[in-house]
Amino acid sequence: MLGFLRLIGILNAAVWVGSVFFFTFAAAPAFFSKDMEAILPRSHAGAAAQVLIYRYFIVQQWCAGIALAQLIAEWLYSGRPLKRLTLMLLMGLFLLNLLGAYVLLPRMKELHLKRYSPQTTIEVKMSAARSFRILHATSSIINLLVIPGVLVYLWQVTKPVNPARFTSLTRFTV
Repeated sequence: MLGFLRLIGILNAAVWVGSVFFFTFAAAPAFFSKDMEAILPRSHAGAAAQVLIYRYFIVQQWCAGIALAQLIAEWLYSGRPLKRLTLMLLMGLFLLNLLGAYVLLPRMKELHLKRYSPQTTIEVKMSAARSFRILHATSSIINLLVIPGVLVYLWQVTKPVNPARFTSLTRFTV
């Protein structure tokens, strides 16, 4: 059973790391590339990127939830002490994800609409653009903090467990 739980943890970590790297270095930059500008106006590309970002946050939430469940299941099944560093890391990653998905992204959507709406005044558009840039920078910094976090988690979950440490003394009697 422990082998199965470790396999789940490793597969989940691999999906998590892969999704973070794919989104950060391939998918998100593609929406604002010259190729995309030839297809969609910047306002539409930004709206499409927000749809992708929301899906990215959902994947992140699932990966963090599975990682937390796997960590707790491994702790309950093995009887080993709970890895507090890993638990704190996963909780931090999960909270950062919730902050991005349910605080930053809705506010960014609202500012995006104000920025590109034909009914808004120039002053409101400029203010929305400024606020959007600040929130986008904050979101990008948070995403850049998630990258080392998921790499540390991948390292933690793939690190071999020292089985001798948890072997009972009666096993070594002659």
